[in-house]
Amino acid sequence: MPELPEVQTTVDGLNALVRGKKIVEVWTDYRSSFHATKENIKNPRYFARFRNAVRGAKILGAERRGKNVLIHLQRGHTILIHMKMTGHLMVGTYVFSAKEKIWRPKISRGPLTDPFNRYIHLVFTLSNKKHLVFSDLRKFATVYLFKTADASTLDDLSHLGPEPLAHDFTFQKMCERLARRPQGKIKQVLMDQEIIAGIGNIYSDEMLWIAGIHPLARVGKIPPAVLKKLYAAMRDVLRKGIDFGGDSDSDYRNIYGKPGKFQSTHNAYRRTGKPCPRRGCPGTIRRLALAGRGAHFCDTHQKLF
Repeated sequence: MPELPEVQTTVDGLNALVRGKKIVEVWTDYRSSFHATKENIKNPRYFARFRNAVRGAKILGAERRGKNVLIHLQRGHTILIHMKMTGHLMVGTYVFSAKEKIWRPKISRGPLTDPFNRYIHLVFTLSNKKHLVFSDLRKFATVYLFKTADASTLDDLSHLGPEPLAHDFTFQKMCERLARRPQGKIKQVLMDQEIIAGIGNIYSDEMLWIAGIHPLARVGKIPPAVLKKLYAAMRDVLRKGIDFGGDSDSDYRNIYGKPGKFQSTHNAYRRTGKPCPRRGCPGTIRRLALAGRGAHFCDTHQKLF
């Protein structure tokens, strides 16, 4: 699932390429009986209202909140997109095959033709004749429209914790947030979006490896000096993720259809059985199951305390 760096990379790309453009038309083949009464575009009746509301609206800009992409429009509306497991947004010139009922990039070569980019299920035609498209292999994404002024009361946004890269996210604030789950296992607590927004499986593994904390360590038992290492690692790892354009160990691609490069820097994530890369550490990277997710860690220098 795209995490903070991937979502921020996407938002930066949207602001570079589609800000100021108008939405001329919208298409989707998302349809699900499970969503027949729900307020998202997988409900065809909702999509009809969504389409009418966004056509003709200018895109004012995009921002990130947690793992959500927020595309602000004229008329006081915002599109929320949660990319879920396999979703990513791209911009290019596309053509629709009426016979196959699929969209393809007009070009025959280049990043947009990457096989990971072919699962197009949502298309915004823009005023510059380009398209903002959403590729989503597993079709898990959430997309809907809300009144911008209602953001603070929205279920998907109101419960989120603070942003870990915000200027006011101090060491003290991190400790206060983690202290809400003193008996919690640190990896699970880091990924709890109500505690801190935006951190997921990949980046929690990496920051815990740097800080020397075992993923099963109880929050309340981690010494303050080690928490300081975690704070520094958290901000450094997330900034590095953005600098490297996100992590494309799986499906994620940026707005140009290109993979990120953070996966080339992994110290722990998906390195099961390999020697720990920490200098002088004789450990091995192990994997354990934790609440349905995999946790990767060094069996030597990462401590339970």
